[in-house]
Amino acid sequence: MSSNYTADQIQVLEGLEPVRKRPGMYIGSTGQEGLHHLITEIVNNSMDEAMAGYAKHIKVEFLDDGSVAVFDDGRGVPFEIKKEFGVSALELVYTKLHAGGKFGGGGYKVSSGLHGVGSSVVNALSEWMRVVVIRDNKTVIQEYENGGKVTRPVEPLDLKKPTKLKKAAWNLDLDSWKYESGTIVQFLPDKTIFETTEFDTKFFINQLREYAYLTAGIKFELIDHKNDVHYNYYFEGGIKAYLQSINRNRKVLNEKPFYVSRVYDDILVEAALQYNDSFSETVLTFANHLKNSEGGTHLTGFRSALTKTINDYARKANLIKEKDPNLSGDDLREGLTAIISVKLDSATLQFEGQTKAKLGNTNVRQAVDTVVKEALEVYLDENPKDGSAIVEKNVLALKARIAAKAARDTVIRKTALEGGGVLPGKLADCSEKNKEKTELFIVEGDSAGGSAKQGRNRETQAILPLFGKVLNTERARLDKIVDSDKFKSLIIAIGAGIGEQYDPEKLRYGKIIIMADADADGMHIMTLYLTFFYRHMPELIEEGHVHVAVPPLYKGTWGKEKKYLFDDFERTEFLKTTEGKKAIIQRFKGLGEMNADELWETTMDPQSRRLKKIGVEDAAKADEVFTMLMGEEVAPRKRFIQTHAKQANIDIT
Repeated sequence: MSSNYTADQIQVLEGLEPVRKRPGMYIGSTGQEGLHHLITEIVNNSMDEAMAGYAKHIKVEFLDDGSVAVFDDGRGVPFEIKKEFGVSALELVYTKLHAGGKFGGGGYKVSSGLHGVGSSVVNALSEWMRVVVIRDNKTVIQEYENGGKVTRPVEPLDLKKPTKLKKAAWNLDLDSWKYESGTIVQFLPDKTIFETTEFDTKFFINQLREYAYLTAGIKFELIDHKNDVHYNYYFEGGIKAYLQSINRNRKVLNEKPFYVSRVYDDILVEAALQYNDSFSETVLTFANHLKNSEGGTHLTGFRSALTKTINDYARKANLIKEKDPNLSGDDLREGLTAIISVKLDSATLQFEGQTKAKLGNTNVRQAVDTVVKEALEVYLDENPKDGSAIVEKNVLALKARIAAKAARDTVIRKTALEGGGVLPGKLADCSEKNKEKTELFIVEGDSAGGSAKQGRNRETQAILPLFGKVLNTERARLDKIVDSDKFKSLIIAIGAGIGEQYDPEKLRYGKIIIMADADADGMHIMTLYLTFFYRHMPELIEEGHVHVAVPPLYKGTWGKEKKYLFDDFERTEFLKTTEGKKAIIQRFKGLGEMNADELWETTMDPQSRRLKKIGVEDAAKADEVFTMLMGEEVAPRKRFIQTHAKQANIDIT
């Protein structure tokens, strides 16, 4: 047996080979999320210059050739020769793993980088890259291709012969970048590595806006030449302004936001919070300007301080009776908007994984707990009106939690969620029990539900017809939701529970697919279901289970041939073809007009259907949109409609 395993099987990957061999280890995935991470790594290097006080302007530019360039007016990467290596420091930074100024050598005190792999990883996963450095009255360039191989060593930039890359033309506009120092990094992602090389600029519009809030006084710019858009962001109010921006479409309870900024044990803790009259929570956490989507020790410290301080204040002010229970952490989350940002020595920074989704420094918990607790005590004493409004909100949440628990116990415990009940009568279940293979279609309308039941794959596809518009859960507490007939059936069918009872192990279907008509009413119904999932079963979205079916709008037939057309653009393009000119075009007014075969062929067959997977890349932006479109405040919704009216597809038939 051992003779099959010899020294010949041992491989040594040198240079940047490990990155190309296992890109997921460095950027998380080779999908669009990983693709976006490339830009984030380079932008974060510029952000480190900004936090160190050297950069005031950061620009991200998407070029027509599919490449992206990141500019900053910082100090510029050093390009002198590193004697012990015999090559320039610039080349080391962009071609060697674990090379950079973030290991305690005096380059950066506070930075986002830990391992010195960001720039070189981007180079490794690019078809080509170029770096332009402006420093010490000199402008130099270095170029790389095929995963980080040096094509052009460091040399003065001559715009008359600006590139030695075979695949890349020169397309950077340096005339408009007039700074005396800085770094420009341009790269083209390698299409042999990534599943897609199409950037979603909306992601970076949100990211740069967020960075602008986190680094007050720094200008951020985004230019997208393909879509002809240009954004500039500059804020002086920091996270306090960010907090007020998130809550601008809501009715706030404490008009004066809580805010603190203080250094504790060499850690700068900055926190802001404000309550609103909604039932949802928005809490954003950052460490050295990086968003920690999974929270970490700073979030733990914040929650601990908030729970203890609010309870102490409520008892002292006699806002909670002696016999009443303490407010729980869950009670304090209802209507809470908070931002916690910490900055600490990058040499001590600990994240879980290269993508830095969760902060791990244990000393940060104590720092945040202490700073927030002491400042919040003062805030509540000095602002008794705001303090009372917060506690009243929390007490209502406590009462609603007790009511919701009672409602869940009576509604759900007798069902299949606890193993002893029956599934909803309207549910046509599937025979397969492995949730990795099963799908639940939430179908609007009895007619469409009937066609779906006839046309489905009975082994793997379950159908739950729900007729009519459902409760708007943006403005409803959990006790009302679980008592609603439609949501009761849906919760029972999904099987994983809701709220505190949610258990992913009990989930009965791997895909939950909302299937509604492709008209205004259908879109409204779909939005109501998405609001429910986003507000009350967010784990389903976070884990990638929620999808939206995309039915066709038209069917073209000519002779014995047919073609389904999913939108007006496809219809227009089809009508230009030889077949389209002789075809009869039928407009589907709803799913109920399709027979079982058509519904299967166009919307349910995994081999031919179109599905949109629902995800939330920017929770704050999604929260804002849901609040604006589904909340009680009319003015923000009216402004949104007026602003976007020209972009709407209006069907008058």
